[in-house]
Amino acid sequence: MNGNSSGGSGSGAGKYVKYTAEQIEALERVYAVRQNPNLMQRQQMIYEFPVLANIECRDKQKKEAFQLQVLNRKLSAINKLLLEENDRLQQQVSQLVYENKYVCQQLKQVSAETADASCEPLGTKSQQSSALTSNTIGLVSLAQETLNEFLPKATGTSIQWVHIPGIKPGPDSLGDITISNSGGGVAVRACSLVCLEPRETVEILKDRPSWFRDCRKFEVFTKFPAGNEGSIELIHMQVYAPTTLAHACDFWTLRYTSCLEDDSLVVCEKSMYGAGPNLSASEFRRAKMLPSGYVVRPCEEGGSTLHIVDHVNLEARSVPEVLRPLYESPKLLAQKMTLAALQHLQHVSQETLSDATHAFVWQPAVLRAFSHKLSRGFNDAINGLSDDGWSLMSDDAADDLIISVNTTNNMFTALNLTKDMSSGGILCVKASMLLHDVPPALLVHFLREHRSEWANNQIDADTTMPYRVGTDALPEFDPTATSGSQTVMPLDSTICNNEILDIIRLEGHSLSHGEDSYCRGICLLQMCTGVGENAVCACSELIFAPISETFPDDALLLSSGFRILLLESDTHDGPSNRLESGGMLDQGSNLQACLATNLSAREKSESNNSRSLLIIAFQFPFRSHLQKDVAIMAQKYVRSLISSVRRIALAISSALPNVGLKPTPCSNESLTQWICQSYSYFVGGELLGLNRRQGDSLPKQLWHYQDAILCCSLKSLPVLIFGNQGGLEMLESTLVALQDITLDKIFKESSHVTLFSSIPNIMQEGFAHLPGGLCMSTKGRYVSYDQAIGWKVLTPNHSVHCLALAFFRWSFL
Repeated sequence: MNGNSSGGSGSGAGKYVKYTAEQIEALERVYAVRQNPNLMQRQQMIYEFPVLANIECRDKQKKEAFQLQVLNRKLSAINKLLLEENDRLQQQVSQLVYENKYVCQQLKQVSAETADASCEPLGTKSQQSSALTSNTIGLVSLAQETLNEFLPKATGTSIQWVHIPGIKPGPDSLGDITISNSGGGVAVRACSLVCLEPRETVEILKDRPSWFRDCRKFEVFTKFPAGNEGSIELIHMQVYAPTTLAHACDFWTLRYTSCLEDDSLVVCEKSMYGAGPNLSASEFRRAKMLPSGYVVRPCEEGGSTLHIVDHVNLEARSVPEVLRPLYESPKLLAQKMTLAALQHLQHVSQETLSDATHAFVWQPAVLRAFSHKLSRGFNDAINGLSDDGWSLMSDDAADDLIISVNTTNNMFTALNLTKDMSSGGILCVKASMLLHDVPPALLVHFLREHRSEWANNQIDADTTMPYRVGTDALPEFDPTATSGSQTVMPLDSTICNNEILDIIRLEGHSLSHGEDSYCRGICLLQMCTGVGENAVCACSELIFAPISETFPDDALLLSSGFRILLLESDTHDGPSNRLESGGMLDQGSNLQACLATNLSAREKSESNNSRSLLIIAFQFPFRSHLQKDVAIMAQKYVRSLISSVRRIALAISSALPNVGLKPTPCSNESLTQWICQSYSYFVGGELLGLNRRQGDSLPKQLWHYQDAILCCSLKSLPVLIFGNQGGLEMLESTLVALQDITLDKIFKESSHVTLFSSIPNIMQEGFAHLPGGLCMSTKGRYVSYDQAIGWKVLTPNHSVHCLALAFFRWSFL
């Protein structure tokens, strides 16, 4: 019987379908594909079996339809938000016109009244400060005053706001971010959409230590209810200093939570005058929080609209003059506080709605917890506070080295060190230096991509020793040793690629006291922040620490790394104030081979006459009888790091006027247009074909194209100059390291002969079809491909720019 058969008649009840052998095989293939986690094998099976391609297309269409519905709802909410903002601005214009007319008529009278009014609060605040902190009526009055001062800031009427350069508003951005230097401090205002309910949003934002990584301690001293289902809290918060050259600061504030008539939830906060917690003047300095907070309103389509205002006065006059730009920078406040809150909310909402699996065995919340621990460990090392058990061992002013030591027992417990380290401690070597004309994101990106330029593999391995059970002594440190290798495995990246997590696996290291190898479960967890294309890069960091799968949840991390803070543009620096250029030729020539052809507008603006402050902090565990030896080794190692980073920075500074590095892949839009247009001209048809992703730019579509695409120069020995994501995965390389690979290194002899014999035909005809063959990745693994196409890439003036190669249906053997 062929087709449908039925045990009855009429309505079709009891019918069944008899599948052919080919259809049964198709269903079995569908099940196998869905169960196969290997993306490459799934793509190959889809190519081999057309039925699977149809099923995948239907699934992709459903997914894209759902994404379009979500985007449409988001755009509708944004449109409503913009309409409300437009109405507010029109009302503000009318009010300003009226006030201007009134001021012109009564200028003398108003100025006299203003002078009298400005003197009155100064005399009363100091007298009322102690009374306000001691009775409920005074606190309620101060809370209402804080609310009245905060709401005009949240609606954008009391301060003149300007947009942050480089942040593009849109449906893919975190929100509309504006900054200001007025009002006696630095301020940031943000408007955003959140896929969470208002009360859930408020509770997350009020839990400041969960998202504000510079928060060292957050304590609510007292809390009592207020009107409108609200509450009043007295809060003491300690905040880490960003550098080794200034003290940490603290805030003593009142926080008022209330519900407005339009069902909006408001949380506003302001510093209190008068007595607060007793603190040591040598450890902290008191900073002021001007009226700040959040306004959260429910959306009809679900979720919330959020208005954030952060306004602080960090008392820049109390820090060294060279650091004052950091404490007067609204961009740094936006990156560290405002955007951190928005990113955390978006992460939580995505984790709530998404049911996708993630790399490794760690979920996003666990990865976020690890990144928080990395930041806290690094901040602890930089600040070296006595409350945490740190004491100053030496201060080498000649080399700007600061050495601190921590021998407290609670440190070993928190770090989960072995019992054998109970008689030792942690030694931290810190240094700071000023860099000129080096964008922080650019330098951190290079340090991450070229770890071998500065890191010592043996020392990285030795720092993991105290975490191993059964280790009775730390081996001798040799700063010149380079045995073993390091494999960097990307782990995860956050929104806008502002934060990237990597696992660095230590391989091939031997122990001096006889053991064969290190425990395989111990690696280095590395975090790179402040390198995103659409991120505020006032601060960029590269931090890493030993980590193990057996670590308890409450274990701290022994973090080391680099922090680079962008200072203000300096147009008065002459040659005498710039770093010396000697000894940078070799490093610069190597670096230029890794740089792309175009420099972004933001990098140009940051690199011209700008200054950056680099902070280096490295931690080393030691046994008590090895403290002096470890201190000598640590100083020598950090000095070598300073020398290496200085050479890299000088090379970048020299290379920037000629070539630039774009950290994001496929940023050269012109090249991607030439590749696709030349393919259409010579080969016929569209290169991307049905794989086009709706709404994505052409560079992004080419980057995510499923087959491998590589471009090489037209020299006698072609060198690779570009590759999309598939091409980099096939070669197991990075976009920066790609330009060190010549074409002859990746092809086997037969494929090598075929390719090079086809180049003259490609140059004459414009393209050529190449048979399947084998090539080799940079790590020595063989890769097979079914077919390849080569074509000339022409510029708009019809000159040949490079040679492009597309490899179809490739896989590792």
